Amino acid sequence: MYRLTHWEVWDYRVKLIPLIPIWLWHCGRSRSWWFFTTANPTLTFGGFEGETKREMYEQLPPDLCPKSIYIAPTILADEAEQLVATHFDAYPVAVKPNVGMMGLLFRVIYTANELRLYHQQMPVEYIVQDLITYPIEVSVFYYRFPGDSTGTITGFVRKDFLEVIGDGHSTLWELLQQYPPARFRLDELRAKHANRLDYVVPNGERYRLSNALNQTRGGRLVSLAHEKDQRLLSVFDALSHFAGHFYFGRYDIKCASIDDLKAGRNFSILEFNGAGAAPHHVYGNGNSLWQAYRIVIHHWSVLARIARQNHARGVPYWSFQRGWNQLKSAQIHLQLLKKLDRAFLHNVENDLSSTVARQATRA
Repeated sequence: MYRLTHWEVWDYRVKLIPLIPIWLWHCGRSRSWWFFTTANPTLTFGGFEGETKREMYEQLPPDLCPKSIYIAPTILADEAEQLVATHFDAYPVAVKPNVGMMGLLFRVIYTANELRLYHQQMPVEYIVQDLITYPIEVSVFYYRFPGDSTGTITGFVRKDFLEVIGDGHSTLWELLQQYPPARFRLDELRAKHANRLDYVVPNGERYRLSNALNQTRGGRLVSLAHEKDQRLLSVFDALSHFAGHFYFGRYDIKCASIDDLKAGRNFSILEFNGAGAAPHHVYGNGNSLWQAYRIVIHHWSVLARIARQNHARGVPYWSFQRGWNQLKSAQIHLQLLKKLDRAFLHNVENDLSSTVARQATRA
């Protein structure tokens, strides 16, 4: 019943089926299947799918992004450990694939041994970063038309962790089964917290189920629409102009406070997601499915308009074959990450009881 009455948990492909004709209309109007590729000209595929984190970070102010190193899967685990020891003062660190999405294979690594285990599981390049510990994570959806000095913030949401609250007598497994947002990821959570399922969570204690704050990984989105103002917009206008070619997308940020973010201090940009970014503010506002559709349709219209303007300025659309190859490659990579994420849960995390205990961070 919960799944039927909450459109937010439906598969995104099901939700988007009614909107396919609108997307095709934008393709026809632009005379390109890949009209969005010109929206953010310096990101692969316009940031729609398959772009690297490296290219995104290289176009943002370095002091506003986590310190990062990139590790190839072909090097020895000893070399990977040495690289981390050279560039970072201490554990923990954050790791994630250089090309990734949906929080797949994002992990917090607490020891050199855990890094070794992660490295041995990874057949793709990954990033090791400073673990950003600011207490608040937000998403800001921003766009700016080419030639304009200022843009628009359409969405501002806070991301809260997926967590359960103890009652003093129920085990973690019982709490998971009783918590609706967790019911649809029980297999994943059972594997991830296998060594703590019998733990009786004390009354009132918050037990964190995932370090990833993506909505697809169980994070809860809370609207901050009332916090949008000129100060916030000025921060993102400056970020947009720093790269010069980021016109449409969503910034995922950790900050000390909302006021600090508006003042342009004490925050770190975790990611910029381009043409393929979902407007997270369709969630967390109590929107009906039809209201969510209107928001998505508006963003597609803006995306297409920005792309056409950049195309008129001389930025070419991707050819059909180039775009098709990129899309196929990105989908193959995504399926690999999903498979690896499941394998990592079962083959590694179940054997790391101390890690699991630490990842059950209490708020």
